[in-house]
This record gives sequence, structure tokens and C-alpha cells, in this order.
Amino acid sequence: MEFFRIRRDIPFMRHALVLNAVSILTFVAAVFFLLHRGLHLSVEFTGGTVMEVNYAQPPELEAVRKAVAGLGFQDVQVQNFGTARDVMIRLPAQKGVSSAQQSERVLTALQTDPAAGVSLRRVEFVGPQVGEELATDGLKALGVVVLGIMVYLAFRFEWKFAVATVLANLHDVVIILGFFAFFQWEFSLAVLAAVLAVLGYSVNESVVIFDRVRETFRRQRKMDTEAVINHAITSTISRTIITHGSTQMMVLSMFFFGGATLHYFSLALTIGILFGIYSSCFVAAAIAMWLGVKREDLVKPVAAKGDANDPNNGAQV
Repeated sequence: MEFFRIRRDIPFMRHALVLNAVSILTFVAAVFFLLHRGLHLSVEFTGGTVMEVNYAQPPELEAVRKAVAGLGFQDVQVQNFGTARDVMIRLPAQKGVSSAQQSERVLTALQTDPAAGVSLRRVEFVGPQVGEELATDGLKALGVVVLGIMVYLAFRFEWKFAVATVLANLHDVVIILGFFAFFQWEFSLAVLAAVLAVLGYSVNESVVIFDRVRETFRRQRKMDTEAVINHAITSTISRTIITHGSTQMMVLSMFFFGGATLHYFSLALTIGILFGIYSSCFVAAAIAMWLGVKREDLVKPVAAKGDANDPNNGAQV
């Protein structure tokens, strides 16, 4: 399915050096903010109190959030779980204040309206060791995903494409983290899930482009590598707009209407989708070109007649 078809190839690779210079500067800036400011980690990583309360009637989460924030707690997470009447509240750890004291203060604030019928279901303390374990497991998951991507692309295409794609994907991940470090947005498990989703999403875009590169190498024997890559990117523009436009509409609906719970999750996906398109088209493709990918890497040569390696050599036709 195509909305339109561009008849003349756009010379994207002519500007590859400039585009990748911008990418390098953005990448370096992201690394600087990660090292200088660091990530603003959520309760899952730093430790804190998790409360589960039940209401007689479904409450407004924003009102619950304001009531808890009015007690002086910062970075409070309030979300539904199970049913619309069940609410989970995550409170960051505070020096000199125990988990029991935190939960008691919050419960008292929520029970100011007797008609709400607020009852405490569960309270537990998430220690820093658990948070450290989650951070370690998250890094391991990221490493496994990257390794799996390299192996998959090396088998499906060629090692040059595998290296180019992994570098482009790491570029996307670091830039997402750089945004969160610069603006000090809260980095939670949901955001980590979004980062892992962006990896797979970006790989899919790269695979589509590389498939078109291989197909063009087979059909157009006289094209050089730069022309082949320009043709591959140009011929997939319509598909890119349809796919990513549809995905972005869904993500933006979560961003605007999903509330505070999905805010940073959808924000990370939005950044990742935009940079994923950019890196697949310009970063990964350019790196593959600079690594010297050529027709012989993707298309097996056909044995000539009379070749000793030809299985039909000597056979009568």
C-alpha cells in the first residue's frame, strides 16, 4: 500500500556526512548530560513505599495525586490496578521517615472524605537493593536485545549491516536517555520498557530498508552502492509515513489522554520513533555504505557455464 510514489531518487547519501555529524554532536551532548546530571530514577530503582488502597467508588486519579502531593511528597506515582476502584500509590523514600509513617500520613489525607470509603489493602517497602537489582536486570535485558539484533541481522543480511544497525540503535537509546537526563524527567520501568520497544521498532525500519537495498542490488546491476541506498530509502518513504504515522497517532493519544501514568512512557516512545526513523534512513544506511557494503556481499554470484564449481558442469542440456 502506498499513498504516493516518488519517481526520482532523492540523493540522501550526498548529505550523509553532514547528517551524521549532527548525530555525533547530539550523541555527545546526550552522553554529557547522562554523566553530568544523571537519570532521575523512579521509586522502582531508588526504593520507597508502595501502597494499595480501595475506594467505594472509582476515584479521580488527579484528585488522589494532588492530595498526596499536598503532603510534601515529590514524584508520586498514582495509577489504577485491577479494577477502577483500586489505586496503587508509589512514594519515594524520605530520610528519617519510615514506610509505616508515610503510609499512615497518606491514608489519613485520603480518608478526609468519609463518603469516599477509602481502605488500605497493602503496604510494602521497596528497598534500594531491589532497585539496584532492577537496574542491573534492565541493563542485561538491553545487552541481550542488542546481541540478538546483531546475530539476526548478520544471518539475514551481512555483518556490515549488523554493525551499522546496532550503532544506529544505540544512538537512539542514548539520545532518549539524554533527553531524560537533560530535562530530569522521571525514569521508571515503563520508560525502560519503551526504550526496549524502540530498539525493536528501529530494527524493523532498518530491515525494511536493507531488504530494499538487497532487492535493488539484484535488479539494478549497474547502480553503485550510493545510488542503491538512495533508491532504497526513496522507495520506502511512503511505507515509512504510513507505518510511523499510524504508530505515532496511537502514541500521541496515550501522551495527551493517558494521564500521568503513561506520560513518560509515551514521551519516550515519541522521541524513539522520530529518532528511529532518522537513524535507520541516515545513520545505519550511511555507516553500511562507509563500511563498504557492495553487491557481492548480498547477492551470490551465479556459476558460469563450464565452471568447475557448477553442479551442472558437463551435463547435457
